[in-house]
Amino acid sequence: MEPQGEELTPKPEAPENGAVRYRQEAKREAVEFAKMVLWFLVLFFVMRTFVVEGYEVQGPSMAPTLENSERILVLKLPQVLSQWAPFYRMNPISEGDIIVFQSPDDPRKRYVKRVIAKGENRRPRRTVEAERQEGGHTPTETVRVRVEGGEVYVNNRRLDEAYLDPDAAASRSAYDEVLLQPGEYYVMGDNRNVSKDSRAFGPIHDGEVIGRAVLRIWPPSQIHLIR
Repeated sequence: MEPQGEELTPKPEAPENGAVRYRQEAKREAVEFAKMVLWFLVLFFVMRTFVVEGYEVQGPSMAPTLENSERILVLKLPQVLSQWAPFYRMNPISEGDIIVFQSPDDPRKRYVKRVIAKGENRRPRRTVEAERQEGGHTPTETVRVRVEGGEVYVNNRRLDEAYLDPDAAASRSAYDEVLLQPGEYYVMGDNRNVSKDSRAFGPIHDGEVIGRAVLRIWPPSQIHLIR
């Protein structure tokens, strides 16, 4: 006959011990959830401040390219990096880009306009010039912008602006002429007759640029890249 072993059964856990373990588990889960929320907020803040940010278009100054109440995403990272010394030679903004920038009149406001022209270089190149201006200074590269007779000229070259609605071109009587220095941008709205832009407040500086509009995200039927 095989020896019979005594069968053991686990001792029931005391009710108070189970409650303590439950509270500890709940506390641990709450801490983990708080950490996750904190990391999410930090990531959101970093993304919104330095990488990409959403804006709502207000007003008709960029019609027909951007209409009132549409929402856009603005890519900020290249512009942010270009302000740091290692990336200072970057050129994240080109002629024809649509950008968001601080209002020269009120830094709390944001404008969205199209870049018509920009200064050749934000920092003059280190070159050896055979000829210098009077006083021994090297000539600074400039870009001339002229608005005349409803047309826009950059260094006497008329721009072919296919993105404009023919009825929204600049007034034939409007005139403006300016020389852009390195780091300056001449911006205009696509709806020229109602747009407050560089014709009113002059060129904007590179430090006022927030980023480049890259994507329309609202309304859903109009989602596509911005050009």
